[in-house]
Amino acid sequence: MNDILKETDDFILQLFKEKLPNTFVYHNYTHTKRVYKSINEIIEDSQIDVKDATILRLAALLHDAGYIETREGHEEVSARIAKEFLESKDVAKDTIEGVMKCILATKFTRAPEDKMEEMIKDADSSHFGKDYFEEASDFLRQELKSQDVKKYSPSDWRDENIKVLVEKHQFYSEYALKNWQKQKEENLVDLLKSKKKEKKKLKKEDIKAQLKMKYKDASPDRGIQTFYRTALKNHIKLSDIADTKANILLSVNAIIISVTLANLFSKFDTNPYLVWPTAVFVLSSAVTMILAVIATRPNVTRGEFTKEDVINKSVNLTFFGNFHKMELSEYQWAIEELLKDRDYIYSSMTKDLYFLGKVLDRKYRILRVTYTIFVIGTVLSIFAFGLSFGMADITVEEVTKLVTPEV
Repeated sequence: MNDILKETDDFILQLFKEKLPNTFVYHNYTHTKRVYKSINEIIEDSQIDVKDATILRLAALLHDAGYIETREGHEEVSARIAKEFLESKDVAKDTIEGVMKCILATKFTRAPEDKMEEMIKDADSSHFGKDYFEEASDFLRQELKSQDVKKYSPSDWRDENIKVLVEKHQFYSEYALKNWQKQKEENLVDLLKSKKKEKKKLKKEDIKAQLKMKYKDASPDRGIQTFYRTALKNHIKLSDIADTKANILLSVNAIIISVTLANLFSKFDTNPYLVWPTAVFVLSSAVTMILAVIATRPNVTRGEFTKEDVINKSVNLTFFGNFHKMELSEYQWAIEELLKDRDYIYSSMTKDLYFLGKVLDRKYRILRVTYTIFVIGTVLSIFAFGLSFGMADITVEEVTKLVTPEV
């Protein structure tokens, strides 16, 4: 009988090597030898004769041969392959029938009818009661995925294993119940702990996300911060616009004065009627430039504060003009005091907004007057030039000659 076992082992190894697809990472020769080892453990602890032991060993070696043709119903194909092979080796008919019966008993949904079927079923599912259960189980998941049977996520596969261990699988033989059941229960406990841990983690993350969302939507601090951020941004932008407008007026009027002085002053002796319109023109431009400078001129601040100012919360530490003359250590102390008091922070920001608004009000008021003077001065200058040219009875050609630079 040892010869037939050796020949069967060689046969199944060669069969899988030649015909079993590489996607079978679980149901392969390694799994077959694992089942063979498990059935030997059961046989050595059981009181069965040599013939039955040989039947069980042959069934263990041949029970997955049908995977070379099909996954569904592979047990029937395995039984047929086993019959054809054993007949070719002149194995006794009753032994062949026993092997085929045991192979068909490995169907997961089939209940065993006798002790031999119990033994072979326990050997086939022995990995449930082994310490390598997790590794073997993951190989089966990868096999199902690679063959497009079904794709399980790690958590779904864990839940499927829990369901199988609790509801669908059981050991039957005395040896399996005595030696593998305890490890099976430990494997189940590990799965349940993993599920509980993941559930707790997901719940914690969900609570955290809800609190974060609630904080975003309902937190008054967030709304206050948004208000100050937006208001300060708008104030600074308006201040930049005012400075730009003032710079434009400065540049334009500087050009006007330069051109006027260069082209008209040298002609006052021969053209005295140009004096008054030129004076109006230059004067309005000069006033415009002066007001534009005043609008953008920075105010001088004392740049100092006292400890009493900080304690009384009367100094605005967000504006550089209030601390630029202070020592670093004194400023750091003041900021630390500021950060300890939330109300003081908001009060300082409010003061900053208020005084920025006052500065903007001053700038835009002066700019309004500046633009008004610029427009009025320009209009008056045009009328003055027109009136002077009319009184002097000068032609268009002569006007062009007067304002055109000499080469």
